[in-house]
Amino acid sequence: MTSQPLAARPGAGILPGASSITDEPSRRKGKRRPVGGRRSTVLTIALIACAAYFLLPLVWLVIASTKSNSDLFSTFGLWFADFHLLENVQDVFTFQSGIYASWLRNTILYAVVSGVGAAALATAAGYAFAKLYFPGGNALFAIVLGAIMVPLTALAVPTYLLFSKVGLTDTPWAIILPSLVSPFGVYLMRVYAAGAIPDSLLEAARVDGASEARIFFSVVLRLLAPGFVTVLLFALVATWNNYFLPLIMLNSPEYFPLTVGLAQWQATSAAGSGSQALFSMVITGSLVSIIPLVVAFLFLQRYWQSGLATGGVKH
Repeated sequence: MTSQPLAARPGAGILPGASSITDEPSRRKGKRRPVGGRRSTVLTIALIACAAYFLLPLVWLVIASTKSNSDLFSTFGLWFADFHLLENVQDVFTFQSGIYASWLRNTILYAVVSGVGAAALATAAGYAFAKLYFPGGNALFAIVLGAIMVPLTALAVPTYLLFSKVGLTDTPWAIILPSLVSPFGVYLMRVYAAGAIPDSLLEAARVDGASEARIFFSVVLRLLAPGFVTVLLFALVATWNNYFLPLIMLNSPEYFPLTVGLAQWQATSAAGSGSQALFSMVITGSLVSIIPLVVAFLFLQRYWQSGLATGGVKH
């Protein structure tokens, strides 16, 4: 009896049920496609809605900055009219003897000094809580966590009474000193330092005879640089946008930041009879005020992203 070769037999090379096994993934994929498509559509719509929520006010601000006072009330808000952006910017910087430039300088001073100081203090405190062991460390860190939940407005009046006792109200220090304290920054740097600094590296430095100060400034700061920039950005934005603290601390217009100064212009515009219509100047001044923040974020973005990514990795 002659047996046919396996390749010559009908259906050779096809195992029983092979077609069903081969077709099963395609059928599964075919079943999953509609579900995946629906999920993708929902997520796309959600992302578009979020983008519109955040970008539409900015688009309106840019468009409104190009309009005159009359065009602001007689044209559609999201469409251009006669282009008056250059005239509006000139009016902003020349009104009241150029006080807007003084407010801008004050805001930059408050934000930069407070941001760098808050980031430095948060970095040192976060490293100490994460890698140094001392009596009462856990209790102190619990107090820091509790301070995060206290709203800043609740501390404004006690802070004002304290500063008035020592004669620091109506001075730049009344804005800078409270802004140096950042409980959230301490918490963030504590979490970041715990994952970014290996204990073996610190032990090796101590074995080599390095002091704690040298370890911090020569080794730790380099590893914590992305986290430092992250806290710096948070503190910079918080101080730049701070309104309530300067409002109660400052009386002299030459010390005002942009938030309080623009609010005064807005109050003048809304006062009614006899007051000046400064709506276009307030809007244009608001647009100019966000440009330094956008530049800071674009310049420090790579450090911020790498800091968030590195903080989530355990060494």
